[in-house]
Order: sequence, then C-alpha cells, then structure tokens
Amino acid sequence: MTPETTATTDSPRRMPAPPPFPAFGRLGDPAEVSPHSVLHREVSYAIAVGFRRLSMDIWLPRQATAPVPLVVWIHGGAFQLGDRRELPPTFAPDSVFRLLNEAGIACATVDYRHALEAPFPAQLHDIKAAVRYLRAHADALGIDPGRIGAWGESAGGHLAALLGLTGDRADLEGGLGVQGESSAVTAVVDFYGVSSLPDMPPMDTPPGLMSGPLMAAVPPGMSTEPGPMLVGGTADPALLAAASPLGYVTAAAPPFLLIHGDSDGLVPLSQSELLSGALTSAGVRNELIAIEGGDHCFFFAEDQLDGILRTAIDYFTRELNPTSGATR
Repeated sequence: MTPETTATTDSPRRMPAPPPFPAFGRLGDPAEVSPHSVLHREVSYAIAVGFRRLSMDIWLPRQATAPVPLVVWIHGGAFQLGDRRELPPTFAPDSVFRLLNEAGIACATVDYRHALEAPFPAQLHDIKAAVRYLRAHADALGIDPGRIGAWGESAGGHLAALLGLTGDRADLEGGLGVQGESSAVTAVVDFYGVSSLPDMPPMDTPPGLMSGPLMAAVPPGMSTEPGPMLVGGTADPALLAAASPLGYVTAAAPPFLLIHGDSDGLVPLSQSELLSGALTSAGVRNELIAIEGGDHCFFFAEDQLDGILRTAIDYFTRELNPTSGATR
C-alpha cells in the first residue's frame, strides 16, 4: 500500500453515552408466600442522590383474575422508628397484608425517611412517590390504578391522612421516583394518627424508654418530641401546622375511617375528633370509631383487635368496589 492510499486520523474515537442512573428500580418477579399471596420484596420505588433507596413490599392476591384494588400500608413509629415489615406489637405478624389479600385486595407496605434523615415534607414526598410507582406499574402488577386506598397507624395514620388530603396539591408531590402519575387515593383508614401537631400535648415518655444506644444518633439538645423532630427540631407553630393533616381538609377529600382508642396515652382521641369534625364541616364522608379502653396500638383492647381489623378491611372492600362510584 502506498502512502497516497493510507488514511489516518487524529480524531478521538466516539463512544456511546452510558445510560443514566435510574430514579427507581425494576419490578422483578414475585415469590409465592402463602396460599393467598405472592410477594414482590424490596422494590426500590425511589432512588435519590444522598439517601438510601426507598423500598416497599407488594403483596398481591394469588387468585385474582382481574385488576384488583390496592391499599398502601404506612407504618408508625413517631417518625423516628419502624419499617415497612413491622406491624404494631399488638398485631399478629403480616396480619394486615394477609387479610387484605384474603379479601382480594393488594397491599403495598412502604418505607419512608425518618425525621433525622430529612424533615417534613420529605415523608409525604416519599409516600406519594410510592403511589406514583404503583400506578405506573399497575398493568404489570394486575392492580386497578383507579382504586387505591391508604391505611396507616400512628405516624403512618398521620401520613395516610396527609396523602388522602393532598392528592391534588402539585406543590407537595416532590421530585422523587416516577413522575407524571397521580398520587391521589380513593379512601383512607387512619388508626390513632395525629391531625394537629400544634394541639398535641407533650409526650410523657416513661423513664428509660428513650435512652442509651437508642438515643445515640440524636443531636445534643434536640427535642425527641415527634412533632418538633419531624419539622427540623423546632416548635415553630407555623411549621407544625404545615405538617398537620387538619390544615389540608377540603371538600375534595376522599372518605375517611378513623379508629382510635378512647384511652390513648400518646395520641389523645381528641386528635381524631378534630379531623372528623373538620371533614364533616367540609362535607366529606367520614366515620370515627372510639375503641373502649384502647390505648395506643390498641393495647388493653387486644380482644377487640380482630374486629377492628375486620372493620377496616370491610371498609376498603366497600369503598374500593368498582360499582361504588367512589373511585377517583
């Protein structure tokens, strides 16, 4: 080959661009866990720079032949403790998820950031991102995106109420995970949640309950009161009110079922009474059931717990029925 026919170039070789980092994980394959349920474990519904992956488990009824309704379960723990797999100590393990599946209702049990990981509204942004993920994957999961409910206990009841009351608030969606889907829900069950943080009495923590290694990560001088910790360590009434469901009640809210022990020593029954009154004033269907002798988590009312859970399941069965006219 002569020099005249030799082609050379100093241009760098062009490489294809690598794929972008994902903002959420793939769905994967479910595992059979009981005669009634298959389970998608550890689904990463939101991936964000600087934070752990946010995960949920999705429990699906095995015998479903058509798209089924779904309930998002939100755990409690004063915004400081707990995770998606833990139910209150008075509940049998997995009971909520199992009972929903037995009734033909799917269940997504969701993690969210705790108060020292990020202040409010991060927790609401997380739950909304989970709902958007579920809607985006509705076909693959076999769920009906028009029939999604929210159910939570204690701090989770607070978040379930906020989720139900802010479905049309674009300013509270956050930027995590799936975009372009609605985070609205069709019905809410709130077990002994806070509705107004400014109206919460100081928490009377038994000596020794919050001490030692459990407190090691709390910055010196920071209040362990759930409300102030949730909003960044301040007792500013305006910030506390902005993190409270009571201020978001409108006539557009979905129906609510509130269940609360009448002897709750952590979150007084008056918190559910405030929310029920506001919902009624706005013309929103709601029911408040006071459990006689029940403390927080329905301690001292354990003999009523089967009936309490059945009441909640029956409520969702009615409200998420496609012929009920309640879908959003």
